[in-house]
Amino acid sequence: MSENQNLLAEQRRALILDEVRRRGGVRVNELTRKLGVSDMTVRRDLDALARQGMLEKVHGGAVPVVEASTHEPGFEAKSGLELTAKEDIARAAAELVVPGSAIALSGGTTTYALAHRLVDVPDLTVVTNSVRVADVFHVAQRAAGPRQGAATVVLTGGVRTPSDSLVGPVADRAIAALHFDVLFLGVHGISAEAGLSTPNLAEAETNRRLVQSARRVVVVADHTKWGVVGLSSFAELEQVDTLVTDSGLPDEARAEVSEHLRRLVVAGEPDRDTDT
Repeated sequence: MSENQNLLAEQRRALILDEVRRRGGVRVNELTRKLGVSDMTVRRDLDALARQGMLEKVHGGAVPVVEASTHEPGFEAKSGLELTAKEDIARAAAELVVPGSAIALSGGTTTYALAHRLVDVPDLTVVTNSVRVADVFHVAQRAAGPRQGAATVVLTGGVRTPSDSLVGPVADRAIAALHFDVLFLGVHGISAEAGLSTPNLAEAETNRRLVQSARRVVVVADHTKWGVVGLSSFAELEQVDTLVTDSGLPDEARAEVSEHLRRLVVAGEPDRDTDT
């Protein structure tokens, strides 16, 4: 982390959380030096992150929260994390989208970032169970007015989760009747042993239907998702065609990915076909 007094609060907090997770704990005086801000600012940031359940405050600093496999952070709590990584991933994933294709976007803050990159891609049909993703296209189309080639958006019904995804039998039936070229899938956790997982049982079933309806599955996940295991697995790594991630993914994780997936795309690095 570089010293920068002009960092936005959400950027500072994302950096603090990354440092806590990476090192297993930090002290206030270390963060003030790294971020170039006052003790008071750091303590306010730690208070905010602790209220969101993202870390635990201890005397003089903070440590990670050991989350239960059923813990599901809300959309707002996740939206301020790994901002740069999510934007990089969204930019790389957008390059995989072919104009005129039918794609699906699952719920999640990374797919939400991707949606912003796709509003000008012509003649897309977008299937999504994310209220937030659908709203990105709705707002863009309302601002631009009627135009040729604007995306057709299909929003499934269902019950809303804390991450603003629509899940349950209504969503599952709608998705099962559809077929799309590519699914861009955000995940709570990804690991070699558990595959793709989520803390929400209903969301796991809906994600399972999304995977089954897609000709190609692209997972968009920043490096902090690697090694995380939620309550319910919904797909094995072998069912994923491509993982789009950021440069924070460690070498050992890249090696494991290469054993299961055909393609690894690390944003900002040369493309890597794991079959070669």
